[in-house]
Amino acid sequence: MTAPEERLGGPEPWPAPAKLNLFLHVVGRRPDGYHLLQTAFQFIDLCDEFRFWRRPPGVVERVGEVPGVPAEQDLSVRAARLLARRRPGSPGVAIEVEKRIPMQGGLGGGSSDAATVLVALNQLWGCGLDAGELATLGLGLGADVPVFVHGHSAWAEGVGERLTPFDPPEPVYLVIRPDAAVSTAAIFGAPELTRDSPVITIRGFLTMGGRNDCEPVVRQRFPAVAAVLDWLERIAPARLTGTGSCVFAAMPDEASARAALDELPSRWTGYVVRGLNRSPLAARSRLERDRPGHGR
Repeated sequence: MTAPEERLGGPEPWPAPAKLNLFLHVVGRRPDGYHLLQTAFQFIDLCDEFRFWRRPPGVVERVGEVPGVPAEQDLSVRAARLLARRRPGSPGVAIEVEKRIPMQGGLGGGSSDAATVLVALNQLWGCGLDAGELATLGLGLGADVPVFVHGHSAWAEGVGERLTPFDPPEPVYLVIRPDAAVSTAAIFGAPELTRDSPVITIRGFLTMGGRNDCEPVVRQRFPAVAAVLDWLERIAPARLTGTGSCVFAAMPDEASARAALDELPSRWTGYVVRGLNRSPLAARSRLERDRPGHGR
């Protein structure tokens, strides 16, 4: 399918950044089965990119293919339709995405894509919703969507929706994707998953650090991920992000990260990225500029 001729929002793409979970503790479980978490989200400068094209009113569709993701299941398409229901008579849209974030890697690509579509179309369609309203909409699509909407690294609790702005260091990271795809549902459904980690504070994390409670489960069930963790651990403290499969380590500098990347076995994919406490989506949108007190 070819894109329409008229582009919405000019030539500059809308970024959808990946994230890392700097730690992930499972501290309980709600009666409805959702897990209660503590985690710290930080963005990285590995981004999907979105462009939008005008369609007749009421038409929301995707331009091009995303391997393994039918359009009707694509969170970006679902996000656009969700927002369209909040603005009757809104123009239609065709959504074009250049995927760079690996899927099923624990980097939040689907949630970030949904957030970018909500933020971008809210602006392009003139819906007038603020970040809190968009985050509430996005929570229905996924627990990680709100942090991408708000656009600032965050300490997260609850199911991931209770956010406190958080400014950890912004190092260079080496991120490695093994030859494995990990199902989030399967890991959170594992009977051996730790579900009673003690609650910690931001100060406690900064002083003592944390861990990823999903990592032992993923290690046991996915030898390819265990192999990456063992390989990277020889260079720097390595950790799983989310439920995986991606593994990351903070590096002393970019030169060290690239030297390690040069040694990476060919069966794995590596990325040298920078940690970001402010999302590039926030810089692209009006949400931050319109926030009371911004610019003072």
